[in-house]
Amino acid sequence: MRKKTKAVLCLIDGTILEGWNFGSEGETIGEVVFHTGMTGYQEILTDPSYRGQIVTMTYTQIGNTGINDEDMESWRVWVNGFIVREYIDFPSNFRSKITLDEFLKKQGIVGIEGIDTRFITRHIREQGSMQGIISTEDFNPESLLEKLQKAPGIVGRDLVKEVTCSEPYDFYEGTWELEKGHKKNLPEPKFKVVAIDCGIKTNILRMLSDRRIFVRIVPAQTPPEEILKENPDGIFVSNGPGDPAGCDYVAHTLKEIVRKKPGLPIFGICLGHQILSRTFGAETEKLKFGHHGANHPVMRLATKEVEITSQNHCFAVKMDYFNQPDCPFELTHLNLNDHTVEGMAHKRLPIFSVQYHPEASPGPHDSQYLFEQFVNLLEEK
Repeated sequence: MRKKTKAVLCLIDGTILEGWNFGSEGETIGEVVFHTGMTGYQEILTDPSYRGQIVTMTYTQIGNTGINDEDMESWRVWVNGFIVREYIDFPSNFRSKITLDEFLKKQGIVGIEGIDTRFITRHIREQGSMQGIISTEDFNPESLLEKLQKAPGIVGRDLVKEVTCSEPYDFYEGTWELEKGHKKNLPEPKFKVVAIDCGIKTNILRMLSDRRIFVRIVPAQTPPEEILKENPDGIFVSNGPGDPAGCDYVAHTLKEIVRKKPGLPIFGICLGHQILSRTFGAETEKLKFGHHGANHPVMRLATKEVEITSQNHCFAVKMDYFNQPDCPFELTHLNLNDHTVEGMAHKRLPIFSVQYHPEASPGPHDSQYLFEQFVNLLEEK
């Protein structure tokens, strides 16, 4: 039986909630957000887009399926902390290797359970996402608030530099199949794409590989001339954490690539979508509590079809950008919850992007056609 020790969650507005520690002991600070998915906590924990955030799961029981070796979206856990209503220490899943508690301990991530996650979710929806601290060693509200006030937020901060790869690497391995694992004996690739790593998820790379795209992943700070030296058939701009204004150097890189190779297809997802918009003069803004979950309805405007999507972002492209007479993009997708921008396509160039995650992991598969759209642009190049 796991021994329970006290932990406390303090929000910067003075809200204090007591619970029990699981995972690593200690203290951690981050922006507290809520995720509305019922499953997929391993993918959420290892998604680099969550760097700088403490994630609250709205589903009541977390830990049921344990942790396995195949559902990692990167090589480590990136969330700053983890909040759940009830942690389950006895997983029941044939793929499980270790418990969630053991996994977080190995990764040095502080978790807290026994928290009223419904209250936190409603509080954030009303007040907005905010800085919070989880502690197993300091229970003094004044002391905790002082630490929060000194901690940096995510607005204007470059979190991409904390998650991007340090050296270029190659990837060509397919998605997972039951009793087979990840597909390794793929056909000869048809295309080569350079992916700018702002915090890329592995399932994006697998989706590209499934479509016979060999991917060369490069650090976010890679100069445009080095990217073009790879002679790619296209460019992919990845998801990632935080404020796109904090990594405008990627937008400058893309601007130079478009100037030198205007016919080169470019596809962006999530942060990559925001960076692409800033490349062409758009402004981005922080959302009140962001979109984090696997059940967000998005309308594909060309067909009026509604996709249920997986999302994780705190910032969005400003809608008024598309009302400007000289806007080079058309709006392609719209969020039906709050009518924020979810997708765009260049009116002349082979460039498009979406705010949500078509690769899911976790989440529905409604939007995988976007990878086919990218392949079509590569074939037309």
